[in-house]
Amino acid sequence: MNAPLSSQLPADGTAAAFAAALGSANIALARRTEAAKLREAVEHVARSAVESSDIPGVVVQIWREGELCCDVAAGMRDLERKVPMDRSTLFGIASMTKPVTVALALRLVDEGKIRLDDSITRWIPEFAQMRVLRRPDGPLDDTVPAQRSITVEDLMTHRAGLAYGFLTPPPLGAALLARVGMGIDSALTPDAWLKSLAELPLIFQPGERFNYGHSIDVLGFLAARVLGRDLGSAMNEKLFAPLGMADTGFWIPPEKRSRMATFYISTQPGVFAPANVRGFTAGKPEEYVSGGQGLVTTATDYLRFARMLLKDGKLDRTRVLKADTVRMMCSNRFTDEQRTFPFVVGAPFNQGFGLGMSVVIDANQPGAVSGGVGTFGWPGAFGGWWQADPQADTILLWLQQCTPAPPQPGGAMPRLPGQKGLMQFRKAVYDTIRGETHAKLAG
Repeated sequence: MNAPLSSQLPADGTAAAFAAALGSANIALARRTEAAKLREAVEHVARSAVESSDIPGVVVQIWREGELCCDVAAGMRDLERKVPMDRSTLFGIASMTKPVTVALALRLVDEGKIRLDDSITRWIPEFAQMRVLRRPDGPLDDTVPAQRSITVEDLMTHRAGLAYGFLTPPPLGAALLARVGMGIDSALTPDAWLKSLAELPLIFQPGERFNYGHSIDVLGFLAARVLGRDLGSAMNEKLFAPLGMADTGFWIPPEKRSRMATFYISTQPGVFAPANVRGFTAGKPEEYVSGGQGLVTTATDYLRFARMLLKDGKLDRTRVLKADTVRMMCSNRFTDEQRTFPFVVGAPFNQGFGLGMSVVIDANQPGAVSGGVGTFGWPGAFGGWWQADPQADTILLWLQQCTPAPPQPGGAMPRLPGQKGLMQFRKAVYDTIRGETHAKLAG
C-alpha cells in the first residue's frame, strides 16, 4: 500500500532543503574561485608595477558583491626607511578628494540648505560681477561681462569657467599660479584665497563648457560658509563620522605620521624624488584646506565612501545621501555639444560627467573610468584611482603616492607613473569577471 501523502512531506522538504544548500554551496565555491583568481591576477599586476621600478608601492582593493574579495599591498611606502606598504598606509589622494566634497555639498542639498541652481554669490559674494576673457590666452584686461552668475551645479561639473594655472596658457595661467598656486595648500586664509581667485577673469562663460580647475575648492568653501564652520569640521560631521572614516582628513596628527606614504615625484622609472605637501604634516591644522585635492585617507576608508555611493547613499544601516541624490550625482549632466570639447590636457571626452565624477555612457569607449554603463569614479594626480560599477556590483581601488612633475601649459604630457599597472589591473579584473560569468553560464 502506498504511504499517505502527508508522510512524504518531510522527505520532499529535506530534498528541497538539500537542493537549496547545494545551490548555496555552489555559489560560495564559485565566489571563492573567482576571488582567488582575482587575487592572483592583481598580485601579479601590483608586483610587476613595483618590480619594473614604475612606482615604489601600491595598495589595491576590490569590493565585489558585498565582500572585500581582494586586498593587495606591494612595494614600499617609504623607500629611504624601507617601510613596506600595507592596508593601514595613509595616502594623499589629490583629485579623488573632489567626489567627497561634492557629496558634502549634496548633503546640504538633501537638507534643503542649498540648491543646484542657486547662485554661489549668495554665500560667496566675492564672485559677483565676474568678467570673462575674450580668448583663453588673451590679456587679462580684454574681457566681457559674465552672462550669468556661477551656480552650485556649475562648480560641481567644472562648468564655472574657473581654471588651474598649470593647465592654462598665460597670462591667466601665470596669474593663477602667482596668486593661488597649485591650490592644494596655501598660506592665505580661505576668505583671502577666494578674494584673490575672484579678482581674476574666468576663462569661459559660466555653464558654457567643462574646464578643469578650482571649482571644487570653491564648492568646499561654499559648503563651509553655509554650515558656519571650517571645511574639515564640516566633512567630519557630515561624512567621515557617519561613514566610519576615522583615518580621513586634511591633516595628519603626529601619532599617525609613521603610516604616511612618502610623496614621490618621478620623471622616469626608478627615479623617485621625495617631496612634501606642507598642509598634511604642518604643526597644526591649517586654515586653508583644499576641497579639490587636499584629503588624506586609507584604502579602507575610501572604500567605505565608494560603497556608500554604490549602494545609493547608504552604508550598512547608515544613510548619508538620498538615493535619488546619488543617482543624480552618478548620471551624465553634459549636453552632446559639451562632450565635443576637449577633456583634461586635450584628451577626448569619450564619456559623460555627473556631479564631480566621470560616468560611463558608452561601455565601448575608453575614459577616466570604464566598465558597464553607469560606472562612475574619478582619479587623482598622485596616481590614485577608483571606480564603482553598479552592473557588476564591483568597486576597484588603486592607491599609490607617486606623481609626475606638474605639466607646463602648452607642454607635452609627462609620463604617468603607475598608469600601465592601473590599466592592466582594470583589464585583469574585467577579464576575470567575464571569464567566471561565462564559466557559470556554461556550467
